[in-house]
Amino acid sequence: MAVLGPMSVRVRGVDWTPTAPKVRNVLAVLIAHADQLVPASSLSTELWGDDPPASASTTVQTYILSLRKHLAAATGWPAAVVSTDLLETRTGGYLLRSRQTGLDLRRYELLALRGRQALADGDDDRAVRHLSEALRLWQGRALVDVTVGRLLEARRRQLEESRLVTLEYLVDAELRLGMHREVLTELAALIVENPLHEGLHAQYMWALHLSGRRAQALEVFHRVRGNLVTELGLEPGAPVQRLHQAILNADNDVDAWSSQRRPFVGTRPSPAGRP
Repeated sequence: MAVLGPMSVRVRGVDWTPTAPKVRNVLAVLIAHADQLVPASSLSTELWGDDPPASASTTVQTYILSLRKHLAAATGWPAAVVSTDLLETRTGGYLLRSRQTGLDLRRYELLALRGRQALADGDDDRAVRHLSEALRLWQGRALVDVTVGRLLEARRRQLEESRLVTLEYLVDAELRLGMHREVLTELAALIVENPLHEGLHAQYMWALHLSGRRAQALEVFHRVRGNLVTELGLEPGAPVQRLHQAILNADNDVDAWSSQRRPFVGTRPSPAGRP
């Protein structure tokens, strides 16, 4: 199963993604919140907003039954096994187990966690391997082909933010490893997509500076400053201001910028999206 891009359900190379719009939405919610209880009321809100029909509860149950039949046909499992090992009914809602789904989201989260741990340990080479592999799992915007309501939109934004943070950690590590020219193309596109994102602009400035393109690096600073002032009435934050000053002073010490941005990896996993 996949949600990091178009939603898909593939079994032994065959596409089993549902086509009925409401069933697709129910499945998208369950996959995006895999291994968590999704209340039936949340599914109703996702499908009909604040004005559900009187039959909403029964209709949600019908969609769940349809999904179970679909998954049983896809996997070849008996319906009873699908109900106990894959798509469970719990008190007040439903839970999709990711253990046997090959879910891309779970693989991404594991690789991103390994990458952050490597960064915390000071191992940039290992971090680049794990973070790059995590980001290769993305095939576009999360749930790009699903019409989303409030619940899925919130989850999609959370996933997209996670992707951006992972990208920032990867670029930081690549810059420390001297890969400043390799990151320029991707950063040039990212700052267009994220015109108010100070971290990405700062990385682009630093990569340009280290590539001998100091004037362009200063242009990027003035561009993001103009965006922030015009859109939000804000000056760039202190880290970007310090980086601007370092570039003006022709300071090439990459650690002055990136060594302070290593993640803290505690003993608990980062919180998942809650339905």
